[in-house]
Amino acid sequence: MKRFSALFISCYLLAALPLIAQDSGATTTAPTKVYKTSWTDGVISAAGIGMSAWGLSIMNAKDPLSEEYLDWVALYPEQAKANVPKFDRWAAGNFDARISDLTDIPFYGSFGLPLVVALGGERTRKDFWQIGLLYLETMSITGTFYTHSAGWLNRHRPLVYNADPDNDDRTDIKATNSFFAGHTAATASATFFAAKVFNDYYPNSRARAWVWAGAAIIPAAVGAGRLHAGKHFLSDNLVGYALGASIGILVPHLHKVSGRQNFSLMPISGPYDGLALQYRF
Repeated sequence: MKRFSALFISCYLLAALPLIAQDSGATTTAPTKVYKTSWTDGVISAAGIGMSAWGLSIMNAKDPLSEEYLDWVALYPEQAKANVPKFDRWAAGNFDARISDLTDIPFYGSFGLPLVVALGGERTRKDFWQIGLLYLETMSITGTFYTHSAGWLNRHRPLVYNADPDNDDRTDIKATNSFFAGHTAATASATFFAAKVFNDYYPNSRARAWVWAGAAIIPAAVGAGRLHAGKHFLSDNLVGYALGASIGILVPHLHKVSGRQNFSLMPISGPYDGLALQYRF
């Protein structure tokens, strides 16, 4: 228990300390205005919050697994595990309530990292509300994907295959919310958003490598904990990590002032007529 606590706290500090101790005097080549936002970002954020709320209502309306099914799993665990793809089958039966609770530390802690970045430097403080809007947009999009995925799909968590008498989670309505890993996705969105914003505002900072390393390690640690706790299979965590990190990076990147000129929209003709959207990295 203590070793896992040290792991998660160390991962959190690994990302937070370089941000707090960054060299405010470092030179930068970033433009005066880093991001461009508009009223559409507010609309997208509001829509994302609404969609997330709808998805959450779907999740809360799901029926728990029947006692008959859980009794069958307890009597024939190997037969029940045969329904799990081979790639994930080794994790079926994992269960550790203490580790599950422990993953909440970096999960909730990660939500503050973008605020640390936004308030940690003079340039970012000046754009605090703009960064905050992009952060809200990022998390609302991630929340929409997660709640509707877990709400409409019924993949059993690994702990369902563990008949331990203390495993009350088997009878909870959340027992079928395995796909995809929401803790991992949300954490990745927050940490990679923070790293991307730091990178865009302080491109020459010597702390960048530490920031990106922390952004990668924290959600990986959360995913490992959720896997060990029996909350998610490996594939659930991989999808959650990839989706969360992608949204966390792409939302601020697509709003960069310097990156706007890389977009082009042009008409095409030939066998097919229409418009072509091109983006140059």
